[in-house]
Amino acid sequence: MPSHLFADRPAQPPEPGSVDALISQTRRLRGDVDAVRRDTVVDDDDAQGRWQRALCDLAVHHLDDLREHLGQLKEGLPPVPEAGVFPQAAPEAAPEAQTRVGSAEWNLLTDEVSWSDELFQIFGRSPEAGALPLDELGSTLFSEDQPLLTAWVTACLVDGKPIDGEFRIVRADGRVRTLHMRGEPVLDSDGCAASMWAVLRDVSELRRSQRAVRESRDSLQRQREIAQTEHRLAVELQEAVLPPWRGSLRFPHSDAGSLDVAAHYLPSATSALIGGDWYDALELPDGSSMLTVGDLTGHGVTATSGMAMMLGALRGMAMAGIAPGPLMGWLNQLLETSVQPALGSAVCCSYDPARRVLTWAQAGHPAPLLFRRGSGRALAPPEGILLGATSGASYGQAEERLEVGDLLVLHTDGLTPRSIEFSRADGTERLLALAPRLSAARSAQDCVRLVVEEFGEVEREDDACVLVARVGG
Repeated sequence: MPSHLFADRPAQPPEPGSVDALISQTRRLRGDVDAVRRDTVVDDDDAQGRWQRALCDLAVHHLDDLREHLGQLKEGLPPVPEAGVFPQAAPEAAPEAQTRVGSAEWNLLTDEVSWSDELFQIFGRSPEAGALPLDELGSTLFSEDQPLLTAWVTACLVDGKPIDGEFRIVRADGRVRTLHMRGEPVLDSDGCAASMWAVLRDVSELRRSQRAVRESRDSLQRQREIAQTEHRLAVELQEAVLPPWRGSLRFPHSDAGSLDVAAHYLPSATSALIGGDWYDALELPDGSSMLTVGDLTGHGVTATSGMAMMLGALRGMAMAGIAPGPLMGWLNQLLETSVQPALGSAVCCSYDPARRVLTWAQAGHPAPLLFRRGSGRALAPPEGILLGATSGASYGQAEERLEVGDLLVLHTDGLTPRSIEFSRADGTERLLALAPRLSAARSAQDCVRLVVEEFGEVEREDDACVLVARVGG
């Protein structure tokens, strides 16, 4: 900051060309940042978008300040007004175009006060009203900031310490502004303070932008922490609810008509979206077996807790001997009365090993695929709409007689992602095309590996489950 100690040595301004080049670069950069700011789409729920927009606003304010400082550097020091002559008041500028930097000098020997035109604008004070003496400057400050300014001025004039700090003022029009003040004493030949010179900068918009950046960053961080916590809870809940078995299961334990069962869970592409997909296989008290896969809408703890409720109810009703069709009706009623309404799809199968008959029902879910002697087909689905879609829905049942060596594939919707290019039918065709390889596989676990190899690399938006059951001899 230039000192009036050297007022007898006129400052030499920099070459105009170099400053003009910097001003042009700043103007272009400001336009580029402003374009990015305009393209940033922000909604109320997008914490990251708000943070990005706040950073752009802050960068724009910094570049506006830089361009203004460079402009002042190009123009050099303003001429000193003649004694007793006040400059004409400039028209009030729009808030976004107001000058941000002004200067002042307080002569301690003559009590003369000199303010620049810009400082009058910053304080919202007309030149006719005159500049404020140093001992009255504090009257414009917030009461809690006044002791701070008093301490700074005292240290500056008594101890020669420069002033570098911020305070808040209330203008005559009631607007609150935050000013940054840099000042220093001007010493006489005896080394005593003869006057004090200061530059005051209006940093209100800058601090507002910085505050917006901090708040949006903190909000984004809180959302990320909440999301991480919910993801961890969802994973833990899913691991606690889904069957703990790995590899293949075989039941009933007798050889006649037993099932070799294996299943696998496939996460979404990001692994961050834990959904309400489930799979399960149980041996029931009457010797039959229950097979099921299903999916609830939504993600996170809400979806996994709902899945836990549904799977627990399904297991209990299956153990109680309720057939698949009526069981679906009860699940629909349960979902309707739950605290957190959702929609769900499911397929539930009951297999009688003595008769080798599969009885099954579905609720808006892909039908099981039956593979036999190297070819495959989807079973004809009985009546059944999505769980939770309507009250009192009825669900039909269908039966299918199975043969030794038959292979059943049950899967959730996410296994074969749908898009504009690919429909659910296309995904089913891809599964059915695996018939020769599935028929040649030695176990249900090998069949699951084949399916995962075929669909595991897909950039799926949702998680998925697949369950394979092979009929033994």
